[in-house]
Amino acid sequence: MTRPDPPRRPGPSRRAAITVLVVVVAGAATVTLWRVTTHRPAPGDPSPQVRTATAAVTRGTVTERIQIGGTLTFDGSCTVVHQGAPGVLTTLPAPGDVVARGERLYSVDARPVRLLYGTTPAYRDLGPATTDGADVRQLERNLVALGMDPGRDIVVDARFTWATSAAVRRWQASWGLPAWRRDGRLAMGEVVFLPGRLRVRQVRATPASTIRPDTPVLGATSTRQVITARIGADRRRLVRARDRVHISMTGAEPLRGTVLRIGRVATAAPRNDSAQGGEAPATVTVVVGVRPPRGGPVLDQAPVRLGITTATREDVLMVPVTALLARPGGGYQVRLADGRLAGVEPGLFDDSAGTVEVTGALRPGDRVEVPSP
Repeated sequence: MTRPDPPRRPGPSRRAAITVLVVVVAGAATVTLWRVTTHRPAPGDPSPQVRTATAAVTRGTVTERIQIGGTLTFDGSCTVVHQGAPGVLTTLPAPGDVVARGERLYSVDARPVRLLYGTTPAYRDLGPATTDGADVRQLERNLVALGMDPGRDIVVDARFTWATSAAVRRWQASWGLPAWRRDGRLAMGEVVFLPGRLRVRQVRATPASTIRPDTPVLGATSTRQVITARIGADRRRLVRARDRVHISMTGAEPLRGTVLRIGRVATAAPRNDSAQGGEAPATVTVVVGVRPPRGGPVLDQAPVRLGITTATREDVLMVPVTALLARPGGGYQVRLADGRLAGVEPGLFDDSAGTVEVTGALRPGDRVEVPSP
């Protein structure tokens, strides 16, 4: 028989929307198997019979989740562009290499270009004649962090002082430069300021080639692993920052994560099905923070499955989703082990456990009919 529309439940719109979603997905197959009627077939009735078993009504916690696919990757992206003098590219990292503060990104004419941390790009020479600026403050923070100010003479501010120059000379000495080349200044292009450690994703230049200013050299990301996924724009309101996430990966133990951020701009890609044409439904990006287990392989672009927790109810009555029957006139009911029908009001659906929160004339320990395996 045709399944009636589910009743409207009170509660936040977030909870109601996801309940309707799961009812359609999880409950539809069950209702098509059951013939909901108080009439018992007479002998010889040709209607097919469904083999049944019973399951207990329990009390516990129901967790409702949105199930979507995602990709394990690294957060953020940037392009390292050469800003120094022209020369021959003599050293490059390999994809997957991690570069930290003070380390070499690449070399031109055998002179390393080094990474320092900061959000203001390098845009000028840094030395005793440099005027005050945020780039000077960044440089001083890095010199202190690298241990180049053992006497604590640097006052980290926007001024390039004698203490700053002395720290630069110590850093130059650590590179192995001869004394005559330790001038206490950094020429434009000798350092690159980026927010933190980076992981090389792509090498965009060729070794031994001539490199000029504004030439892209590397494509990189941060070293923080995240999961990116796309969710329908119509379901964006169901997901919030700090929502808990259950993560499944092939060949690995399940992981836990947390929603870090949700995109505000919806995009729609062209449909792959040329027969339908037009655009696919609009989606937004969801970024989930995850901490893979130590000692495991460092994966990039690996497919994963996400279960984003949108609601949780504790100490509620639960029955298997397959116990729900459509009730004539609308709503739902369950059939008890003794054959009686009891009306119930569904609450949250736990898709992963196959259970649903219910209210009605039920008690823990009651037995309800479910399709037999």
